[in-house]
Amino acid sequence: MLTARVLEEKLSSLYRAGHIKGGVFLGRGQEALSVSVGINLRKGDIYAPLIRDQAGRMAFGDTALDTLRTYLGSQLGSMRGRDGNIHRGRPREGYYAMISHLGAMIPVVTGALMARRFRGESGVVGATCIGDGGTSTGAFHEGLNAAAVEKLPLVMVVANNQYAYSTPNDRQYACADLLDKAIGYGVAGHEVDGTDLGACLEVLGKAVAAARSGGGPQLVVGRLLRLVGHGEHDDASYVDPALKAAHVGRDCLKVAEEFIVASGWATPEEIGSWRVEAKSEIDVTAAKVLREPAPDPNEEEWTAVSDTRLQDNFAA
Repeated sequence: MLTARVLEEKLSSLYRAGHIKGGVFLGRGQEALSVSVGINLRKGDIYAPLIRDQAGRMAFGDTALDTLRTYLGSQLGSMRGRDGNIHRGRPREGYYAMISHLGAMIPVVTGALMARRFRGESGVVGATCIGDGGTSTGAFHEGLNAAAVEKLPLVMVVANNQYAYSTPNDRQYACADLLDKAIGYGVAGHEVDGTDLGACLEVLGKAVAAARSGGGPQLVVGRLLRLVGHGEHDDASYVDPALKAAHVGRDCLKVAEEFIVASGWATPEEIGSWRVEAKSEIDVTAAKVLREPAPDPNEEEWTAVSDTRLQDNFAA
């Protein structure tokens, strides 16, 4: 969580300094829920994160180096400078690149789980993430409904951050709670305080275990607040100040750090040293990437079409 937060702070700084072209979308306030997804999965599972899941990506094995290379357009990154932010992944390792259209990754993961079933593979879990607004899309309905009918081991994680861009919950859905949707689809539902890391780890652990043991799809709804704008271009002035002051507006990283100190696991000074260490590593990595060559569109290999040799030759 801390490393992801520090990395995103660096991305924000690089964006404002003009080094990043395109959008920058941060997950501040959502790290506890996100990291709990990635950390509860294991090798061989499928993970399809959303734009604010840097913490989950890193828990699943993504690196700060590849993240920075992608955002900064380095020719040495996995995207080779073709894409500027979060549409990256390693499909052979079960880490799926995100499709921008919200909800689209649910049918993708559902299809991947069906393929695993056809190959006779068992014990595999597929997890994907979405926001409260994304639950209103047709792709969400079709994907989750198909997974429910087929009783697939899908863990559908909803980060209810109170706003779909600038649209508040009360203009997004009419049901009393997003968790009510689990009843309609006939799947197990779990609700969790998304600001509480311990609760998130526990609930996601139970959901993943249930899916892995044949319990069918699991819908997990984490209640939290996006503590930044939709993107770095958005000042989030539309967010109700009352929400910021409420329990849901707590910073999950600060809550986790306070719990660690209260439990006697570390002192505030030790936590401060962790941040300094993480920042130093991120700064060194960013400086390295800024020196790397940008892509040359005149090179024959740098095209929109690639072959498997690019995957085979790419070194993490």
